[in-house]
Amino acid sequence: MHHFHYAGQKLHCESVDLAAIAQLHGTPTYVYSGLTIADNYRRLAASLAGLDVQICYAMKANSNLAVLRHFANLGAAFDLVSGGELRRVLAAGGDAHRSVFAGVGKSEAEIRLALEAGVFGFHVESEPELARINHVAGQLGRKAPIAIRINPDVDAHTHAKITTGKSDNKFGIPLKVAAAAYAAKYPHLELKGVQMHIGSQLTSAAPFIEAVEKVVPFVAELKKLYGITYFSVGGGIGIVYQDALASGAPAWWDAKPAAERPLTPEAYGAALTPLLAPLGLKILLEPGRFLVGNAGVLLARVEHLKRGANKNFLVLDAAMNDLVRPAMYEAYHEIVPLLRDTTRPALKADIVGPICESGDCFAKDRTLQSVGEGELVAFMSAGAYGYTMASRYNTRSLPAEVLVSGSRFELVNPREKFETVIAGEKIPSFLKT
Repeated sequence: MHHFHYAGQKLHCESVDLAAIAQLHGTPTYVYSGLTIADNYRRLAASLAGLDVQICYAMKANSNLAVLRHFANLGAAFDLVSGGELRRVLAAGGDAHRSVFAGVGKSEAEIRLALEAGVFGFHVESEPELARINHVAGQLGRKAPIAIRINPDVDAHTHAKITTGKSDNKFGIPLKVAAAAYAAKYPHLELKGVQMHIGSQLTSAAPFIEAVEKVVPFVAELKKLYGITYFSVGGGIGIVYQDALASGAPAWWDAKPAAERPLTPEAYGAALTPLLAPLGLKILLEPGRFLVGNAGVLLARVEHLKRGANKNFLVLDAAMNDLVRPAMYEAYHEIVPLLRDTTRPALKADIVGPICESGDCFAKDRTLQSVGEGELVAFMSAGAYGYTMASRYNTRSLPAEVLVSGSRFELVNPREKFETVIAGEKIPSFLKT
């Protein structure tokens, strides 16, 4: 569910006409629905009712400070993967003491920063990392709280670039050798839990069930031997990309055959609660895409329609540097007009950006309502891995970001100025004449 819909002919986010945002702040611009974020968070928390659940938002999906503050106000902790992300949480007023630090290559400086901030736990991916955390903790005269990330060797049946739970992925410690990593030779570590995460954009509960069933006996054993206090089952619940605009309406769900309905937090919770409840441990969730993906759109303006010999090209002012998912993952995003007019003929075209790359293509042979120069479109389901993966390729400034709440909206990140793009660069003296 989300809160993007047509009111008459005009596309709205909650009670705000998206065209008004584009007129005031230009394009390309990301727009986020605060109500959708809150709804998603509360539904997920309620789906595991009866368990001691701590939701740590995986902020790599969307790390805008306003979004982070919104999550902090909702009661979320955070899943961090860099020192920069930790600094963002602190800047947004988030709680580092309930947040976890993941990632396969934590530097000594990042470990030190996290220890000083008092993070809830480090999710450790290898024995060399255990040694590194132990070393830094020893220098600070502290004990570092850790959880071992287990790789359960489960196929998540998702895109190859976002699967993380197979034995040939770089993440985690294989279950069969994990016991060796708990050796008592690390006096500055305190074993607090076990973590797993098998991938992103999962559309079925089956891989979650398989992974949890594999790891639960090991978790129970460590609780008995070491008194661990939590089990993190990661994130990974998928969102709707196809037919995304219609998915905001309850009638869309009812019309779908059961086999085609997306995985809901309610179905996820019903599947996992019976497996997790007997452990008697705190359960951590680390969702990212599920919480923010359908809560955001990217607004773009049509530059022109180029008619070719064999096909049409609809050229937008947004490009792969603004939204890289189609170029990087062959990802689908529904693209809809901000002004819907059912009397117009359909247009079939490749939808492309202005970057000097053939890969700067959002969709091939896509059919949509005819739109002309200067008109506006929205990329649906763009709230996750949109702005956070944006770049300055072709010396294009980073897009603006806006947060909506009911009938109010506010610019929470202005469009980058050229002066900012080059602010850190210099011409060396030996090149000056």
